[in-house]
Amino acid sequence: MSVSPFTFYRGSAAVMACDLGSMPNTGIAVQLCGDAHLSNFGLFAGQDRAVIFDVNDFDETNPGPFEWDVMRLAASFMLAAQDNAFTEQEANDITRLAASSYRVAMAEYAGMSDLAIWYDRISTESLEQWAVQVGGERGTKQLNKAIGKAQSRDGWSAIAKMTEVVDGNRQFLDQPPVLVRITDGDDLHPWLDMLVDKYRSELQNDRRELIRRYRIVDFGHKVVGVGSVGLRAFVLLLQGRDENDLLVLQAKEAVQSVLEPYTQSCVYEHQGERVVEGQRLMQAASDAFLGWVAAPNGRQFYVRQLRDMKWSPDIAKLPVAQLAAYASLCGRTLAHGHARSGDPVQIAAYLGRSEKFDVAISDFARSYSAQVSSDFAQYTAAIADGRVVTGHAEVSGDHIIDRRQNVDD
Repeated sequence: MSVSPFTFYRGSAAVMACDLGSMPNTGIAVQLCGDAHLSNFGLFAGQDRAVIFDVNDFDETNPGPFEWDVMRLAASFMLAAQDNAFTEQEANDITRLAASSYRVAMAEYAGMSDLAIWYDRISTESLEQWAVQVGGERGTKQLNKAIGKAQSRDGWSAIAKMTEVVDGNRQFLDQPPVLVRITDGDDLHPWLDMLVDKYRSELQNDRRELIRRYRIVDFGHKVVGVGSVGLRAFVLLLQGRDENDLLVLQAKEAVQSVLEPYTQSCVYEHQGERVVEGQRLMQAASDAFLGWVAAPNGRQFYVRQLRDMKWSPDIAKLPVAQLAAYASLCGRTLAHGHARSGDPVQIAAYLGRSEKFDVAISDFARSYSAQVSSDFAQYTAAIADGRVVTGHAEVSGDHIIDRRQNVDD
């Protein structure tokens, strides 16, 4: 977060939620992503193994005013453009395009049946049409390259990157602080065994039958992304009928959404259920292994497959035209998630046919980027004078327990 205003913004969804919560809003509620940052969109595999494009992070999901997601998305593009040293006009155009794409797509969804909206998805075929429109032959080549990268990042790529074979047995690598293997003698091991057993028992019947055929062969503790540092996250290595039938799952701690103090209270007793149900409501296709579970110590987790053809572009490497095209794609994608969970006719009627919404969102993104830069300056100043301490702590299986006092804390 201390690298630039853009990276600071990536990890400060709670700050923006507080800012948005203090402002007037439309009162038109949808299921919000809650952190509709441009880095939280990308390619991944649906249950039918087709590669699709959609929102892919739902840790902060909760119902709320539709425009909050649009505002966070637009501000992320403004900051990305500034971080890439684009001109002010280029940055303004990119953020207006994100808002315009959202508005136009919502008008299209307003004219569709609810069932058609539900079945709609941004598939590889849809992406190819979009690539031709915005980039011609070059755009198609770049898209095909991106899809190829996503397809290469399957479950086996995670296994190859995170595991090794020792004495004929597959196990997680020990690479502290990012990945720490949890050995059989670790106090966390029986705790995780209970967590997995409970997860299995609470899955849908068909998923339960599938996961029943896999046994746990190893556990690890893995540091998660910028916005989730400090939350517990474990990786689970499962094996099916033989050593070539492997699966990596992630169990990630779920806590209260940053939106909840400013929106309605969570309707679920379990925060993991909030994440999973919000994801299923917004996404066109969700992970077959999505589930939630309460740990023996009462902490709440959601479970998902790790990686599975997930890919997002390196924003720092995108030139103006490509970042603009990506803004258009993300705006349309966000509109689909909101149309699934909200009333597209009401939203489209509010947005209208003019460009007033686009301009307003772009103006907000520009002014909010200045606020983020000010917050970032205060943050880095606090690091410089010692009020905020940064750095890598020594991490081991024992340290995981010691820093949390004990596994029942």
